This record gives sequence, structure tokens and C-alpha cells, in this order.
Amino acid sequence: MKKYVLALDQGTTSSRTIVFDKKGRIVSKAQFEFEQIYPKSGWVEHNPYEILDSQLRSLSSALMNGRIDPKEIAAIGITNQRETTILWDKVTGKPVYNAIVWQCRRTAPICEKLKADGLEAYVKEHTGLLIDAYFSATKIKWILDNVPEARTLAAENKLLFGTVETWLIWNLTNKQVHITDYSNAARTMLFDIEKLCWDEHLCRELGIPMNILPEVRESSSLYGYVSEDLPGLKELAGVPISGAIGDQQAALFGQACFKEGQAKNTYGTGCFLLMNTGEKRIHSKNNLIEGIAWGVNGKVTYDLEGSAFNAGSVIKWLRDELRLISEPSECDFLAESVKDANGIYLVPAFTGLGAPYWDMYARGCIVGLTRGVNRAHFARAVLESIAYQVTDLVDAMSKDSNIIMSEMRVDGGASVSNVMMQIQANLTSAKVNRPKLVETTALGAAYMAGLAVGFWKDFDEIEKGREVDRIFLPTIDNDTREASLKGWHKAVERSKSWEEI
Repeated sequence: MKKYVLALDQGTTSSRTIVFDKKGRIVSKAQFEFEQIYPKSGWVEHNPYEILDSQLRSLSSALMNGRIDPKEIAAIGITNQRETTILWDKVTGKPVYNAIVWQCRRTAPICEKLKADGLEAYVKEHTGLLIDAYFSATKIKWILDNVPEARTLAAENKLLFGTVETWLIWNLTNKQVHITDYSNAARTMLFDIEKLCWDEHLCRELGIPMNILPEVRESSSLYGYVSEDLPGLKELAGVPISGAIGDQQAALFGQACFKEGQAKNTYGTGCFLLMNTGEKRIHSKNNLIEGIAWGVNGKVTYDLEGSAFNAGSVIKWLRDELRLISEPSECDFLAESVKDANGIYLVPAFTGLGAPYWDMYARGCIVGLTRGVNRAHFARAVLESIAYQVTDLVDAMSKDSNIIMSEMRVDGGASVSNVMMQIQANLTSAKVNRPKLVETTALGAAYMAGLAVGFWKDFDEIEKGREVDRIFLPTIDNDTREASLKGWHKAVERSKSWEEI
């Protein structure tokens, strides 16, 4: 009997490997950061080799740290930063350009052209997405149009596209498997989420050859096996790779949000609120994204999603650029030392505004400053800015689904902040439910892999394993809440359309 499942959690700033046992407990983990590349204002890139190297190093370290026998590993699941785009030569394995990261805004002009060409309604109807630089399609087009060898390789059937899980699986299987799953395909702006296939019309409009696209599979499925040719990881040869799912959908699954109407919010680099809408697609009228949560056992589960681009990154900005704190916990300490933010609002639109505004040209702003504002007020405004963004998403989601969100399950690094979770409960008027294990993204990937090989029997077994750490209940009245939100929305208006088109 195998004892463990490995989850590879490839994120925006680091690559991690977490080893889980049958009860969903962490046995071992390792993490390595990698370089963020900013060639121009609003551009964000990663080196694909660094992504791969950091992921393999974390894998090796997790096994070593936990003294894990590779023979006891039942399967590997992968979760990933989703829209980040890599194109590579399938003969040499060499990327033709750096990975263009989901945060990157360089393709905003391409998006404007698509809107001018009248494609908004088609994109929304078929992909569930809004036209935005966030998604993979325009990133693919940019590489094809700006890297001379890219179109040549595509014409010779030598070019491959993938989001990060595709790139990792292709390398782990030594160039044998070129796949993605439904959840990641649905984030490209090229995938029809009802017909469950690549959209020929969109590929044609964007000049993207369909021969570069990966095969789309269920999120829990046997894709292939670890190659015996991986340097330093030969002992893993033959281990099944049987789970692949985008990071936010993975967290939804890891939180055991299996029923229609259940929702989770992840506090990572950005904030991502997802609601399970069951086997039925809900058409959003409030600028939310309609997508696929997962495909398991021949069934596709849909979701509604709202994203705030900057959350944990705002705390990092406070630490690294402004140097007002030395570590994230100091932000909590300062925020708790004052009763409010003394009238200031921070809108962290560093890379534009996500849902429900979708303003690529918004930029960050601070309003309401007076001479009495100090460092503690600033720290509190940072935490409030994250909670305000999530509240906007909750309100939009409730309107779309006709479901009043009475509970929100939370995870991600910043969810450890008690003061921010309390602020969040106050602003949403909902219970905030934090599990004992906040590594739900990696756990979701592990569950996907384990289900495919019979390590876990079914959804019921997974749900029974979820343990609650703390529930935060609202403590403010509705008038106070409404007044706070009114000030926030006034501040948001100040940030909109700041950068001239």
C-alpha cells in the first residue's frame, strides 16, 4: 500500500512541493523562489527553465527533508499559476521566449483591437471570459508576432504552447505528454467551455495555429509517468502523474466545496473568489468570469470567479518597496493597534483593476490623507484594501447566483491574519471559515492525483477530512459597513482610467 501523494504547487513567485499522507496531512514540504523579470513598466516575465529548475529542486528537497521513500508515492498532482504562457520548440525543448506572466499588461493594445473588431460578445458566450490581457490568448499572439522564429516553428509543426502545468508535465515525462486540463484550458480565452474544445474561430481571429495547442483532459486522470531520464530524480521513475488543475480551482476542491453555492477565497499574490455552480453554467451579468472548476469522473463542474490582482503583493510592497514593515506579521501588529485607518483608503490597482471593474488602465492610489495618519493607519489600510476588493467580488457573485453567501472558506498565505479575516467578516456580513490546513491549493492537486489512482475513494472521504481552525463572525452593524464601503467605492473611482490609452 502506497503511503503518500506528491503535490507540485507552481506559483507566481515560488515553486513548492508538498507531500501528503492518506489523511491529507503534510508530511514534508520544500519551497524555492525564483526571479521576477520586469523588462518594461507593466510587463512581467519568468524564465521557464527557472520555473522547472525550482520545481524539481523543491521536489528533491521535499523527499529528502521528509526522508520519503519514492517507492511509497502513489501519484503526483500539479497545480499552477494559470494564464502564464510558455511557447517552446518541441524538438529541442527550448522556450522561444520567457514565460509571459498572468499579471503582465503588455497585450492591452491587442485586447483593445479585439474589442474594436466586435469580439467581446463572442468571447463571453463561448469562453465565459472577458477580453483582457490577463488571459493566455493575447500573450500567445504577442510571442508569435514578436519572436521571429515562433511562426516558423509553428508552420513546421515544431512549436508547442502550454500553461505552466503543461510545461512541467511535458518535461517530467521527457517530451512524451503534451496536455492540459479543463480548468486551465478555460483560462486561455481560446476554449469553448460548453462544447469542451478549442475554439477554431478565436484561434483564426488571433492568428494562433491550432497545432500548437495541448490535448485537453479531465483534472483527475492518468496523463503519464515520470521519466527515468530526470537528473537527480531517477528514483521517481514510473510514478504516475495523474492530477492537473489551476491553482484557484485546486483550492476550491481542497476546501471541499463540492456542493453548488459553496465558495472559497484564496489570499495569495492576488485574491481569487470562486463559487461552485454545479453542472450548470451561470451567465454573469456582473463582470465575473464563468469557467470550469474541474472535470472528474466524466462530469464537468462549472464555477463563477472574481479576481483581485493585488492582495498579498500589497503587503510585500509595504515591506520591500516602502519598507514600513520588516515582515508580514508586523503589518497585523500595526493594524491591530488602531481601531480604523483614520479615513484613508488604499486602492492597490498596481496592475489595473480586476473584477467587477476590469479596468486595465487603473492605477494604485491613496486618498483621504491627513496629517494625523501614521504608519499603523497605513498598515490597516493595506489589509482593508484586500478585504474591500473581496467584498466587491462577494456582492457581484451573490447578484449573479441569487445565493446570499452565508459562509466563505478561506485559504492562502495571508489568511493567517486574524485581523484581516475579522475585517473580511465585517465587510461581507458572512462567516469566514478558515481550515486548520491552509495549504488547500496543493491539497486540491493531491486529491485530484489520488482520486485517479484510487488513493482516495471518493468526494465523501475527502470532505470528512476537512478540519476547521477558526470561524470569524461579523461584529459591526450594517450602517457602519455601508459607510465604509461607500468610501471605498469613492476611492476606486479615483483610480480608474489613470493611465492614458
